[in-house]
Amino acid sequence: MLENIQQFSYHIGWRTRGRLAGSHVSTQRGMGMEFRGHATLLSYPDPRRIDIRQTIRDPNEQIHVRIFNQKSATPVFAIADLSGSMNFGSRHRKIALACQIAESIAVSATRNSDPFSFIGFDDEVLENWRTTLSVRSHHALELIERLKHHHSDSKGSKGILDLYRFLPRERSLIFLISDFHMPLELIEQALPLILRHHIVPVVLWDSAEYKNLPDFGISSVVDPESGEKRTLFLRKELREKIFNRFEERRKIIHNLFMRFDMPPLFIEGDFDANVFTEYFHQFVVA
Repeated sequence: MLENIQQFSYHIGWRTRGRLAGSHVSTQRGMGMEFRGHATLLSYPDPRRIDIRQTIRDPNEQIHVRIFNQKSATPVFAIADLSGSMNFGSRHRKIALACQIAESIAVSATRNSDPFSFIGFDDEVLENWRTTLSVRSHHALELIERLKHHHSDSKGSKGILDLYRFLPRERSLIFLISDFHMPLELIEQALPLILRHHIVPVVLWDSAEYKNLPDFGISSVVDPESGEKRTLFLRKELREKIFNRFEERRKIIHNLFMRFDMPPLFIEGDFDANVFTEYFHQFVVA
């Protein structure tokens, strides 16, 4: 199963404080290659790092050692909106697509030796759809596989306001996956609560919601604000109105996240992990 899961490359733009060895620059002393400075052998008793030149220069004749920073792990989270609007999808339901993305995040984190956790929410953070942080992702992958068949009967996404309670104090990399068909005020209230972390908003839309509607006839559409599914008798004018409304919301969502320095990543159609790699190259300074 793992060989069928796409992986992507990511990096962080801060020094992690993680004590576990990993692949990111950190503040932790260790067996890395990044030179940090000198210390006396008494304060840092590691004879393997003795610096002969620095020792000879010391007028107090103390023995000096080189100190290096190790590369460390950083926590990675995939947080998915499991509200009713995520049931929608033409080829694949949004929940299934969110699961595919979460699997990719989990496997990519494991490859980087980073601990991973999955959190699902609707009107509350769902205990049944949450895993603890672990460098072994098999439990999370099993849960995500089960989630692909989950059909939510919840219309709300108020659980986004409680996410901060389930996140560590240590700065983490968080992929927030949703169609964001929730009230904008809810998003605006939630983001300041998790600003200590690096947030990657992943916006899942389906072209069948607004692009691939017929010019004339009966069709089911999703209200982009309430997430409610409605049956409408479509005319060309109404079709254009729905399309324009979605495009307007796209701009509003983009501007809202950019206010918090969180460039959103819009995903429509099939998942391609290379898009995530390109996102980090474009928006995250290593």
